[in-house]
Amino acid sequence: MLRDLFKSDRLCLTGKYEEDAEVMALWSEDSEYLRNVDTDFAAPLPASVFQDSDERDLSHVSFRIRLLEDKRLIGFGAIHSIEWGNGIGVLSIGIGQTKDRGQGYGTEALNLLLQYAFLELNLHRVGLDVISYNKSAIRLYENAGFVEEGRIREAVYRDNQRYDRIYMGLFRKEWLKK
Repeated sequence: MLRDLFKSDRLCLTGKYEEDAEVMALWSEDSEYLRNVDTDFAAPLPASVFQDSDERDLSHVSFRIRLLEDKRLIGFGAIHSIEWGNGIGVLSIGIGQTKDRGQGYGTEALNLLLQYAFLELNLHRVGLDVISYNKSAIRLYENAGFVEEGRIREAVYRDNQRYDRIYMGLFRKEWLKK
């Protein structure tokens, strides 16, 4: 029997639901969230920004992360910048509300996204970047098998301080050993 690519014990990966844009717009009002998932300046955004196009883009696969029991939206995940000829892609993930962080949802969602990237998309390598002050994300990625491959020093400016942008990667063969 084939494994379910979109479900774990507590979570499921889905496409967008009509009401998702409103929830994600509320997340954009949380500066801690914005400053952890993006290197751009933090600014609240309207719901219209989160209404994805229905056009299929073969270099990008995006998911909404939901609780399995009630389908409540708790985050997003994506494999983007896919280069099919090279078998590589870039992973993005975020858990929206503070109350949902630290519950192990990030670990479960990351595992689902990596399973999808390596077993369904047949990618050879998945990369990501993370800001050096986001220690919990760095631990999450290291625990999943990602290794630091480089950094851009002082690339992110926050509260009158400079932080490194860390680049990490994981090969399918490394992930399969875990």
